[in-house]
Amino acid sequence: MTTAPDEKALLDRVPSGLFIGGQWVDASGGRTFDVRDPATNAVIHSIADATPDDGIRALDAAVEAQESWAATPARTRSDILRRTFDLVQEHKEDLALLMTLEMGKPLAESRGEVVYGGEFLRWFSEEAVRISGRYGSNPEGTGRMVVSQRPVGPSFFITPWNFPFAMATRKIAPALAAGCTVVIKPPALTPLTTMFFVTLLEEAGLPAGVVNVVQTSSSSKLSAPIIADPRLRKLSFTGSTEVGRKLIAQAAEGVLRVSMELGGNAPFVVFDDADLDKAVDGAMLAKFRNIGQACTAANRFIVHADVAEEFARRVTERVQAMKIGRGTEDGVTIGPLIDADAVSKASELVEDAVGRGASLLAGGHAIDGDGTFFEPTVITDVAKGSDILREEIFGPVLAIATFTDEAEGVRLANDTEYGLVSYVFTEDLARGHRMIDALETGMMGLNVGVVSNAAAPFGGVKQSGIGREGGLEGIHEYLSTKYTLIPN
Repeated sequence: MTTAPDEKALLDRVPSGLFIGGQWVDASGGRTFDVRDPATNAVIHSIADATPDDGIRALDAAVEAQESWAATPARTRSDILRRTFDLVQEHKEDLALLMTLEMGKPLAESRGEVVYGGEFLRWFSEEAVRISGRYGSNPEGTGRMVVSQRPVGPSFFITPWNFPFAMATRKIAPALAAGCTVVIKPPALTPLTTMFFVTLLEEAGLPAGVVNVVQTSSSSKLSAPIIADPRLRKLSFTGSTEVGRKLIAQAAEGVLRVSMELGGNAPFVVFDDADLDKAVDGAMLAKFRNIGQACTAANRFIVHADVAEEFARRVTERVQAMKIGRGTEDGVTIGPLIDADAVSKASELVEDAVGRGASLLAGGHAIDGDGTFFEPTVITDVAKGSDILREEIFGPVLAIATFTDEAEGVRLANDTEYGLVSYVFTEDLARGHRMIDALETGMMGLNVGVVSNAAAPFGGVKQSGIGREGGLEGIHEYLSTKYTLIPN
C-alpha cells in the first residue's frame, strides 16, 4: 500500500534527528532505525538511533539549562505552555494523522487523544502560577516557619507506544510548569508524534536544553547510564510492571524521585440492578478504545449471573458490527494491534480460555494480511484460573466471568496484583459508595467507561504504580519541599 500524498507531506515535516540542546542532530555514529505503519507493515520514516553517549549529551543539555529554567518566572513558563496548547489546536489534524500512521488507532480516536493530551498543557499552564508554600509560627512561639517548593531538577521520561501524544504531554507539562528540565525517550514503535510535538514546544519559545528527545532502538542501553548519572533527580515511566520494577531498582542507587504508571488488570463489575444500556455503552469504551491497548482497558468483565447472558448478547451484537481496517479509512473502529507479538498474545489468551471451557461468541482469530490485525472478540463463561483473568490482554478481547452476590463480586475484582482502575455499574447509590471503599484501585468509574481527565490524579495502587499524573497532585511529583526556620 502506497502512502497518500497528504500522509507523505506530513511525514516529510517530521524531523529525523535527535533533539539535544535546542538542535536537531544525527546520532553519534550515524545509526538510524525504521518506523512502520502497523496496518501495512510499510516503513513510514527512518530516524536517528540514539546511543548511550547521545543520552548523556541530552542530560548534559538538561543539566546546563536547569538553573536558568528554574529561575524563569512562573508566568513565563505558563505562557510557553499555553502557546504550545494553542499550537496543538492549530496542528490537531497533523498530530492525529501522525498517531494513526505510526500506532494504528482510528483517526477519530487519534483526534480524541489530541484533545485529551492538549488539556495537560492547558491545565499545567494554569498550575505553574499557583505553586505556593506556607508561613506561620512554630507551636513553641520561638520562630517563624517558611515552607517553600523548589523544582526537583533534571528529569528523565520513558513513554509508551500506545498513547504517543498524551503520555508525552502528561509528563512534560507538569515538569516544565514546576521548573524542571527534561530528557524524554519516546517509544521506538511510535516516536514520531513526540518528535513533531517538540517542534511545537520550540515554536512556542521553549529555551534550548529544557526539553531533549533521544529516540532509540535500544532502550535499556540508553536509559541505564542516564538513570545512573548523579545529576539526574527524577525518573518517570509508563509501561509494564515488569520493566517498572527494574527501573525502580536502578533508580534506588541514586535515590531518585520516581513516578511509575504500570500495568493494569481492570475489573468491570456489572451488578444485577445495573442499567444495561449504560453498562454496554461503558463496556465498548472501556474495552475497545485504542483497540484494547490501554492500561485502563477493562480486562475482566465480572457480570452478575442474572444479567450475564443478556449483557453478553448485547455486547456481541455491538462487536459484530465493528469495522476493521486501517485507521485512516472512514468508519473504521478497530485498527491493527501494534505488532505481531501483540497478535500472538491475544491469540494465546483466547485459546487458553476456550481450552478451559469458555464459549467464543465473536471473533477470536488473527486476520491474515500485511498488517497486524486481530478480530474484536467476546468470550463468556471464563473459568477461574484462565490466563486471561490474570494477564493484561492489551487487545480487543472482552472476557466475561460471573458472580452471584456483592461480596463475591468484590472478591473477584480485587483478586489481582494490580490496582490501576475499576469500573462499576449499579443503580444502587449506596452500593456505589461501598464500591469506592471496597475496590483496591487508584481510580474508579461509576457507571462510566472512561475516567481519564487532565484535572484528575491518574495512577494506581499495588503493582500498578507509584505517584500520580494530572490534577492538583500532578505538579507535586516535580517539586521538593523545603522548610526554613527563622527565629524570633
